[in-house]
Amino acid sequence: MGLQSKNKVDPSFSMSSMTDIIFLLLIFFMLTSSFITPSGLPVNLPSSETSDIIMQEVSVTITKDLKYSVNDRIVPREQIKAELASLLKDKKGQVVLHIDKDVPVEYLVEIGGIAAGLEANVSIATKPF
Repeated sequence: MGLQSKNKVDPSFSMSSMTDIIFLLLIFFMLTSSFITPSGLPVNLPSSETSDIIMQEVSVTITKDLKYSVNDRIVPREQIKAELASLLKDKKGQVVLHIDKDVPVEYLVEIGGIAAGLEANVSIATKPF
């Protein structure tokens, strides 16, 4: 009794199209990741010997042309205290300052003082040497 099939199925699988798709996805993610900045405004952070990574609850950014943002939202300088107070209400939070290295120290001290007055832990973001 001949129970063999007349059509033979080839069990091999061509991977050439799969590798093309993987390379296209790799290029896509590499290009899109270069457009993402860590905070809403681009800043040139100062360098430090130790640069610890901490979980930030509130991020305050000051660019070298003195634009302010709180958690990626641009805020006028006069409204920083109100914005931080609303974000830190009823808890002791962590505020990370992303200050451009060309910004005068008085602006860093002002924002740090506001955050410390709201009983928040203040950290300054840096990049390693």
